[in-house]
Amino acid sequence: MMLKGASRDFLQFLKLNRNASPHTVRAYDSDLTQFVEYLGVRHGVKPSRVPITALDAEGVRGFLESLHDRGNSRASAARRLAALRAFARHLVREGRLADDPTQMVGAPRKEQTLPQHLDLAQVDRVIETPDPSRPAGRRDRAILELFYASGVRLSELVGLDIEDVNLSGRVVRVRGKGGKERLVPFNHSTAEALKATLLDTRAMPPAATRRRAAGSGARARPRHALFLNQRGGRLTTRSVDRIVRQAARTAAVPGGLSPHGLRHTFATHLLQAGADLRVIQELLGHARLSTTQRYTHLDIGHLMEVYRASHPRARKS
Repeated sequence: MMLKGASRDFLQFLKLNRNASPHTVRAYDSDLTQFVEYLGVRHGVKPSRVPITALDAEGVRGFLESLHDRGNSRASAARRLAALRAFARHLVREGRLADDPTQMVGAPRKEQTLPQHLDLAQVDRVIETPDPSRPAGRRDRAILELFYASGVRLSELVGLDIEDVNLSGRVVRVRGKGGKERLVPFNHSTAEALKATLLDTRAMPPAATRRRAAGSGARARPRHALFLNQRGGRLTTRSVDRIVRQAARTAAVPGGLSPHGLRHTFATHLLQAGADLRVIQELLGHARLSTTQRYTHLDIGHLMEVYRASHPRARKS
């Protein structure tokens, strides 16, 4: 089998056996396609004729160097290397490669950048930008409120159904990476914003908002998307990203804002208020605490103040 066919098998394995999200599968598909095309040029053959044995340490290093020459960031190169490592490990498990050549390749050192986050005044300005007199404005307000109140990912927010929201208990059921579910609380203002947009959602024609739970059979109970576009369909990630960025521009937020920036802001403000890092990890849906620990680097000045106020010997001095 050629490398291109092996990569297709790997993508199917991710979808069917690892329950990988569509976003993850698309990213791996793009990364592996670029790698196979690079090897085709390197060996002077069509991408469809690149053999599995062409996946070696020199080929991986050359691919990473080509990314650097094209101006790709270190983070982008590191992500592609992670995809190649997962692919190579799969080929070893399947007996198509004797060993994993990516183990001989060091990961590019990532730039140490602090996640973007807003202060409280900026958050208030962003959330208050939508026009509450219009259904779209009420929907956008609920989206912004929920992002900041819960710290959900963009993909998680667009995947929410009405049935996932418990207004009386002020909690939302989120389906995260790998299909893992978690319950995340939200505040009173978010509950009010959701209640307002739910009245608009339920006023839409029922058939426009329905979908059936994937893999549950033809008789599965229909579910209803929480956030809808003007045609009554589920909002896409691109549409929600545009809503957040437009709100940031209207609120004159320096440097703009993405949905991920609101997620960072949520985690940062919890940490600054003294929340336990394990609690933040659970709320964000991080599989590893090390992913959450980067927030400890956000505001070293605040952390020093907490340390001086809390540590017995620091108080003495």
